[in-house]
Amino acid sequence: MKDFLPPFFLALVISYLVTPLVKKLAFKIGVVDIPKDDRRVHKEPMPLMGGLAIFLAVVVVTLIFLPLEKEILSILIGGTVIVIGGIIDDLKELRPKTKFMFQIIAGLILIYGDVKVDFITNPFTKDSSLIYLNWLSIPITLFWVVGITNTLNFIDGLDGLSAGVAMISSITLMIVASKGYTNNYISVIILSAAIAGACLGFLPFNFNPAKIFMGDTGALFLGFMLAAITIEGVMKSVATIAIVAPILILSVPIFDTTFAIFRRLLNGQSISAADKGHLHHRLLNRGYSQKKSVLILYGISASFGLFAILVSKANSRQAVYLSILLLAASVLVAIKLGIFEKR
Repeated sequence: MKDFLPPFFLALVISYLVTPLVKKLAFKIGVVDIPKDDRRVHKEPMPLMGGLAIFLAVVVVTLIFLPLEKEILSILIGGTVIVIGGIIDDLKELRPKTKFMFQIIAGLILIYGDVKVDFITNPFTKDSSLIYLNWLSIPITLFWVVGITNTLNFIDGLDGLSAGVAMISSITLMIVASKGYTNNYISVIILSAAIAGACLGFLPFNFNPAKIFMGDTGALFLGFMLAAITIEGVMKSVATIAIVAPILILSVPIFDTTFAIFRRLLNGQSISAADKGHLHHRLLNRGYSQKKSVLILYGISASFGLFAILVSKANSRQAVYLSILLLAASVLVAIKLGIFEKR
């Protein structure tokens, strides 16, 4: 576990030092978010593209601490494609189809680099046999990558929310990987540490009141990296819990995005249409401040992360069943809160 300390602190320092430079660059080239509707919480123009600092920190740390094997190289190249698309989107809003194209290209790069979901463990058999996906591996991998890439972007609505949740998820992945039931746990630990450190270095400038937003540049990059790491470090494991561990670790963004999609479909809206029905909006509507709302969601994310760590030790069918019950209970709570109602 000590392997995580140098990459974590180096990423933290790089991100912390580079963020003010990115802020100046954003103002200079006009990458600024001007509040133009009531869905936005901030009232003043805010520089975007802060995720560039996170990206640079992760890339530098990865190049220093990991050999450039095809899996690592595909993750870095795919992440670069995502960041390019994010920068363009922060400069001038891209159409959803164009953003989707960047994500598909990045996902295909991962698949070419052998970062893909080759099999899933069947928890309903006595020996937890493996179900090999064969040609289905490609669409399932793309679905996971594109889905998770967008989840961090969907929750990026309050100061520090996406960066903090990504940091908590990365730390959880790092701990789960350190248990040694994955073949690639060293690379997973270092990549997770780099992301966690980069997010922590960025948070002093992004936590309420924020001085810079990560923009699509950061939110999409973090989502992509978490998707890639969960595939490389958890989904490639033969452990029974591998089928639900990634969902537990990324529970807050996954649930919020899933609820948003169903809410919009039920209300006859496009799934890409913006609304004020996200989890953080619900908390704000209940009277919580930005800081309290973010801290509550941090706590929920950490709680699910802790549960993922505990059940990863058990590696049993019972743990999977318990996890499914927990996920189902979360859906019932969401319904109780009216998360599917139009806002």
